[in-house]
This record gives sequence, C-alpha cells and structure tokens, in this order.
Amino acid sequence: MPGPRAPRRPFQGRRVVLGVTGGIAAYKAITLARDLTLAGASVDVVLTEGALEFVRPLTFEALTGRPAYSSLYPQGDPLLHIRLARDAHAVVVAPATANFLARAAAGMADDLLTATLLATEAPVVLCPAMNDRMYAHPATQANLARLAEFGYRLAGPAVGPLAWGEGEGPGRMLEPDEILAHAGRALEGATPLSGKRVVVTAGGTREAIDPVRYIGNRSSGRMGYEIAAAAWRRGADVLLISGPSPLSVPPGVELRRIESAEQMLDAVRSALAEADALVMAAAVADFRPADAAAHKIKKEAGTVPQITLEATADVLRATREARRPGSVVVGFALETNDAVENGRRKLQGKGLDLLVVNDATEPGAGFEVDTNRVVLLQPGQPDEALPLMSKAAVADAILDRVDALVSTASSVGSADAKVDAGAAEARG
Repeated sequence: MPGPRAPRRPFQGRRVVLGVTGGIAAYKAITLARDLTLAGASVDVVLTEGALEFVRPLTFEALTGRPAYSSLYPQGDPLLHIRLARDAHAVVVAPATANFLARAAAGMADDLLTATLLATEAPVVLCPAMNDRMYAHPATQANLARLAEFGYRLAGPAVGPLAWGEGEGPGRMLEPDEILAHAGRALEGATPLSGKRVVVTAGGTREAIDPVRYIGNRSSGRMGYEIAAAAWRRGADVLLISGPSPLSVPPGVELRRIESAEQMLDAVRSALAEADALVMAAAVADFRPADAAAHKIKKEAGTVPQITLEATADVLRATREARRPGSVVVGFALETNDAVENGRRKLQGKGLDLLVVNDATEPGAGFEVDTNRVVLLQPGQPDEALPLMSKAAVADAILDRVDALVSTASSVGSADAKVDAGAAEARG
C-alpha cells in the first residue's frame, strides 16, 4: 500500500536531474535524493567541484542506485550534458549557491551542471542557499530576477539558522520535504487546476463548553491537508481553512485557522466569491452548547452539570448562495451505517458536484489513520467505490474528478461567453 515515501504521482517513471553545488546545505541533498528515489523517480545526481568538498558521489549512488556525475567531459561520454538535459523531466538544483546563481544567470556552461541547465527544456527548480547578506546583495537579487525571467522556478530560501556562528536570517535552504513538493509541482505541469482558486477545509471544530472544555471530534485533518497539498502540486492557488490540527501546513498553501463551526462558516462564506472549487473535508461539529459558560465549570461532589445542545449551521447549505457561478463543490460524509444511501441524500440536498463517503467503523478508514476507503458519488453517475489506500492517493483520486468537473465548467463557460458575444454582435 502506498505510504508517504512510496512510489506515487507525479514521480513514478520520471527522470530528475538533481544538481548539488558547493554549500553547507549540500548535506540535505542526500535526503532529497533518497526521497525522490523512494517516490519513484530515477535520479541523476550532478555535483559541482565545490559540492565535492562537502559530499561524495558514492553516497548518492548508494541511495539512488544510479551513477553520480561531476565531470563535463567524462571519458567515453562527451555528450553527457546533452543526454542528461534531454532525458530529464525536471531539473532541481539544491543547494543553489550565490556563485552558481551568478553563473547560471550569465548563461555560462563551464561545468556539467550549468551545461545541462542550458541544454534542457525541462522545468527547472532552483533552491537558493547562502548567507543572508549574500542573499540580500543587489547582485544576487538581480541574478534571481534574471533566472525567473528564464522561466526557472525559485523555491525558497527560508528564514532560519544559517552556518555556525551566522545566526538566523533569509538564506537557509528549504527542507527536503518542501523541495520534494516543489519538484512535484514542476513535474505535474499544466492541469485543469492550474491557476484556479481552490478552497479546502480540514480538521474538526471545537465548540466551547467553558473557557477550558469543549465538544470536539477525533479528526486530525489529514485528509484535507493531503487534498490541499495535491491541489497546490497541480498548480492551484490553495486556501486551507483548518480547525485545530497537529499537521504542518503543506508547502505553497495559504492557511486560515479557525476553531468553531461558526468561524468555519464565516471563513468559507468569505472565500467562496473567488473559489473555482470548494472541497469541504472538515469534520464540522453538528451540535454545540447552547450557552457556553463564561468561567470554568467547577466540579462539585454529587452534582453533574447539565449541558443543553443546539444545532450548528450546515456550512454547505448555509453558503450555497455565496458560491461562484460554475464553481465545483465537493462534500464529505462520514457515516456509521447506510453510508452510501445517506450520502446520496446529502449529495442532492446540498447541491454538490461530488460527495466523498466513508464508513467510520471500517478498519483503516476514517479518523486518526493514514489510509481511507471511500465511495465517490456524483449526480447521474454510478457509485464508484475505491479500494483501501493512503489518504494521499485518495486525495489524487478525488482531484482527478475535480479536474474533470472544472474542465467541463470551463468549457460550458466558454461556450456561454461565445453565445453571449454572438448575440451582442447580432444586436449591434
């Protein structure tokens, strides 16, 4: 079963050139090479002369199962840079030092890595890593701007601890998992979600009993976070509205934290005007205390407080009027009995384009696990039951359907626009 480091989209069967230059962050490239390989990519590592001062080819070869290169003119293979450039589906340079960025911006080809960069037509991801003062220098900033003009993608740098004694500042290379996400976005290429605004909700809500206690549920938010990560990887502009969750924010994703169902309602309503798609994966509480106490309820012997509950707003129903015309809306239904039958009623009653149903009582599905088994319901379509798989794989399966729905909506919108234009021309 695919896990977080198992072969997965979009890395399976793809060729990635990983360029490593001479900075202390080169040690992170070792983990990145391993993770790219475990994700299913064939990784060709190219080390500059400076990189060889920090890391050795043998380390990369042991982790990738492939040769690691450093010479522009290896014996018997004078066109190595052309072959690497031609076969690559993406080129990632991590770390990309100030010196390398300057040479690349100038179009130099004086070593294997810069020559490969000039010869490739694959997307290029550069991960800057250097001292904060070097990063802030006008020459470096001009070089970064020039490289962006070439169409290269810049990932980072982050703000954090630099080399020993240098303190913290902008210039630290992104962590390998973040770079892996940027590489995935580059490999994904153009999709129906490219440039679209996708709003994803995740996690549970907390409904206050008093300032200390609350009513909540066991949702970790993992399913929604995986959907947000996959949507960004497919090129979308992603807003993640999340209840309390221990998970890290996926790279590239904008996060808006909420706590209660009422806050979730307000956040979703305000986001829908610009949303091309809403994926409502959050486990929003159905009930809340009618009167939350202003102070902590004291425990007194022989007495138990009586808490009167009231219904919270149904976020999908309550925000229907705020949906953008032509937007795609996906709901989730966690059931414990008659899952599909109950899901069909929700699909119609809430005006959804897709409903994802799962049974909380099934082993390996639901809350607090890395896997899920779902049934996808769409109006006028047969039920589609998916096997038990990782939540990352479920996220991609859901977004495959969202891709198709967004494409259909765009086609209909284009056709309607042509009809309106034709009518206007006839009137003119």
